[in-house]
Amino acid sequence: MNPSPLVSMATEEHLILHQSSVRDYVTLLKPGVMSLVVFTGFAGLMAAPAPLHPFLQIITLLCIAAGSGAGGALNMWYDRDIDALMARTLTRPIPAGRIAPENALAFGMILAVGSVCLLGLAVNWPAAFMLAFAIFFYAVIYTQWLKRRTPQNIVIGGAAGAFPPVIGWIAATGSLSAYPIILFLIIFLWTPPHFWALAYYRHSDYARAGVPMLPVTAGLAETRRQILLYTYILIPITLVPVFMHQAGIIYTIVALLLGYGFIAGARTLAREANDATARKLFGYSIFYLFGLFAFLMIDKGVDKYLQLALTPN
Repeated sequence: MNPSPLVSMATEEHLILHQSSVRDYVTLLKPGVMSLVVFTGFAGLMAAPAPLHPFLQIITLLCIAAGSGAGGALNMWYDRDIDALMARTLTRPIPAGRIAPENALAFGMILAVGSVCLLGLAVNWPAAFMLAFAIFFYAVIYTQWLKRRTPQNIVIGGAAGAFPPVIGWIAATGSLSAYPIILFLIIFLWTPPHFWALAYYRHSDYARAGVPMLPVTAGLAETRRQILLYTYILIPITLVPVFMHQAGIIYTIVALLLGYGFIAGARTLAREANDATARKLFGYSIFYLFGLFAFLMIDKGVDKYLQLALTPN
C-alpha cells in the first residue's frame, strides 16, 4: 500500500531536519560577510567620541552580527531558486536540501527581530532603528527588488553593507554626525569594485541564473572600466578622515599604500582581462577594507595614547 501524500511530506520534512546541522545554520549567516560587518561596526564604536561601556560594546557587536546573519539567512531564503542554478551557491543549505526554506525564513526573522529589540533595549533605539533599516535594505530592497531588476543592483544595494560603522557610532553617541557618514561612503564606494571583481569571474553563473550583474548586461570590458573608475573615486574619499582630524600620519601612509595596491590591481585587470586577475583583485579588496579600518582604529589608539602621555600630571 502506497503511503499518503501527507505521510510522504512529513517523512521528507523529517529527513531535511535530520540532515540539517549547526554548520548549515552557520552557513546561512554568511560568516565571511559577517566578520567584515562586525569589524567595521567595531571601528564605528571606537571612532565615537563618547565611550560606551565594554559590556554594551559587546552587546552592540553581537546585535550587529545577528542582524548581519539575519540578512544573510533571508537573502538565501529568497534566492534559493537562483542559488540552485549557480555553481558558487549550489551547495548552500537550502538548494542542497539540508534546510527547509520555511526554517531558514523563521531563523532569519527571529534573528532580525531579536537583534533589533536587544539593541534597542540594552543600548539605544536610534541604533536599533538603523540596524532594522540595514536588515530591511539588504533583505528586501537589494535582494527582492534591485538584484534581479537592474545592473546597478550592487551600486545601490551596497549601502546595506555600509551601515555597520554608522550603527556603532550611534550606539555610542545616540546621534549621527559627519564622520560616520564618511565611513559609510568608504564602504559604499568600495562595494562595486569589490563585488564586480567577483561577478567578473563568475559572470557565467549570473548569466545562467538571469541575474543582471554588470558583466552580464554591459560586458566584461565595461566592467573592467567601471571597476577602475570606482577605485579612482574611492581612494580620495579614504583620505577625508585625515582632513577631518580623525586620523593621522599612520593611517595616511597605510591608506595611500593600500590604495595604490587597489588601483594597481584594477589597472592590471583592465590590461590583462582574465579571471585569475579578477579573482586576485577580489581577494585583495577584502584585505584592503580590513586593513583600512584596522589602521583607522590603530591610528586613533596611538593618538589617544600620545595625548595621555604628553598631558602633565
